Amino acid sequence: MSETADTQTKEDKEEVDRICDLYRATRDEISKVIVGQDVVVEELLMGIFSRGHCLLEGVPGLAKTLLVSTLARCMQLDFHRIQFTPDLMPSDIVGTEILQDNQETGTREFKFLKGPIFTNILLADEINRTPPKTQAALLEAMQEKMVSTGGNDLKLDLPFFVLATQNPIEQEGTYQLPEAQLDRFLFKIIVDYPSKDEEIRIVQQETVDGGSELKTTMIKSDVLTAQKMVRRIAVARNVVVYATELARSTRPLAGEAPDFIKDLLSWGTGPRASINLITAAKARALLGGRYHASIEDVQAVAYPVLRHRIVPNFAAQSQGLTPDAIIKRLIEESSTVPA
Repeated sequence: MSETADTQTKEDKEEVDRICDLYRATRDEISKVIVGQDVVVEELLMGIFSRGHCLLEGVPGLAKTLLVSTLARCMQLDFHRIQFTPDLMPSDIVGTEILQDNQETGTREFKFLKGPIFTNILLADEINRTPPKTQAALLEAMQEKMVSTGGNDLKLDLPFFVLATQNPIEQEGTYQLPEAQLDRFLFKIIVDYPSKDEEIRIVQQETVDGGSELKTTMIKSDVLTAQKMVRRIAVARNVVVYATELARSTRPLAGEAPDFIKDLLSWGTGPRASINLITAAKARALLGGRYHASIEDVQAVAYPVLRHRIVPNFAAQSQGLTPDAIIKRLIEESSTVPA
């Protein structure tokens, strides 16, 4: 039994090293097209390897669409983009049934035409511009990994990853996602402006003919293997306890919440946040070539995991405090919980 365990451990370590090398190669290929955004790229790959979905928030023109399509090309994954508009219907996303003639039997029958959701990576551009009914159709597929139509359940191809974007500036005519639907996203990723040097490189790169040829760095089987390896990354009990306590301390009505949380938040996170903190921490360890997730990993992923799950109250807003500022203070005041 011990020889089998030792062999399995050795195989796992070799697989972790291989996936880490693939991640670095993918990151290098993406950098040929996307200037900067290293943290965004890392968080996107953590999301994919964690079997989660991500919500990107950033102003227009920051290459969010280009980043996702480049990532899909490097991984040889199918990619579809949907521009969300106020008149978009659920059938425009999941597909629709049409009545057609069967030339062999001479009868008429319904045939389901698959929508763009049947892909590996789906970019839901400006998801807050479409009505709740259409948002719900997408979010249901995200959760169940299947589409129900005509009494049949059609499974989506794996890996299935939704990247939704929203514009933080222009909010007129938008439909904000309810907190319960936001909770289905593993990460909320902030795409910020590039630095001055990065923007100069972007201008130089985008104002000349030609472009970089991208190499395939991963294939679908590698992504699925990486998702399985995330589950196998070890995590000590004290790390699990720390992540759980961190999530519970965001709940104003809970006894674990510090006084400043009770003063600044009207609502905290649910149990899904605790699960996502550990899962994302494992993915971060995997990308770093490590075999154990640490408290440092939990703290690093706390921002994208928690920022869309906590609800600052009027007192926090009047002080100009963002969710990230509250999370930072929470991490600084938290202590390591012994096993």
